Amino acid sequence: MTDKLDLLIARADQLLARIESILPEALRAPDWGAAIAWRYRRRARGGSALEPVHHVAALQLDDLKEIEPQKEKVRRNTEQFVAGKPANNVLLTGARGTGKSSLIKACLNTYAPQGLRLIEVDKSDLTDLPDIVEVVAERPEKFIIFCDDLSFDEGEPGYKALKSILDGSVAAATPNVLIYATSNRRHLLPEYMKENLSYQHTEDGELHPGEVVEEKISLSERFGLWVSFYPFGQEEYLAIVAQWLRHFGAPAQAIEAARPDALLWALERGSRSGRVAWQFARDYAGRQAQ
Repeated sequence: MTDKLDLLIARADQLLARIESILPEALRAPDWGAAIAWRYRRRARGGSALEPVHHVAALQLDDLKEIEPQKEKVRRNTEQFVAGKPANNVLLTGARGTGKSSLIKACLNTYAPQGLRLIEVDKSDLTDLPDIVEVVAERPEKFIIFCDDLSFDEGEPGYKALKSILDGSVAAATPNVLIYATSNRRHLLPEYMKENLSYQHTEDGELHPGEVVEEKISLSERFGLWVSFYPFGQEEYLAIVAQWLRHFGAPAQAIEAARPDALLWALERGSRSGRVAWQFARDYAGRQAQ
């Protein structure tokens, strides 16, 4: 009888060992000294990890032109956060290529010596935000959770997870974590014409959105700071081109001569964005260096 019991216990131990080997491991803290930025990644066979980003774009706040009001808002909020003062989660919205993501990267580079760190999380992984917050909660550094190009389709699980973290989740209470997100949609969810029919007008003219509209607005309202970006005009676009050409070492005469080519480059792409200006400057500076 004893032999059979021992055999049963041994087999149970073997089974438990096999089960443990295929279960996903809990998120572990990385070597925080290895980088100033990390990406959160789920493993193909389960588990997850914070992978260091060894080559962060070397952007500085002075490199970003024609977005001075937006830059000042984000800079001030980030400075308060790093100093341990009250600060807000930030939603940066607006036209593509206008510097939303670049502004966050520039803030990271500026305030990294003061303890600012960044963790990039894809929207499909937002359901794991409580695990990430738990890993960094006791660290002395200040962490920005960065969600780039954030938007949701109906029913995506990350929507409710982010909503919970921003407002009401115990895991979000740690003072060393903020969420900075960029999006082309101000309300983060697709909007349809039929939803306008749910608006109600009272006799005194007051306007009340319906429940569907309220739900779509509610997530963006949980970001304490909204920063809007707008398409650039021609002179603003050319000023950005000039900034990047100076960055690549072009003399003033070459910058002035590049204006017609820069306008043609933007016309061919149908956009006068900061991204288009950067791409032109790289192309032009590269051709001049030959």
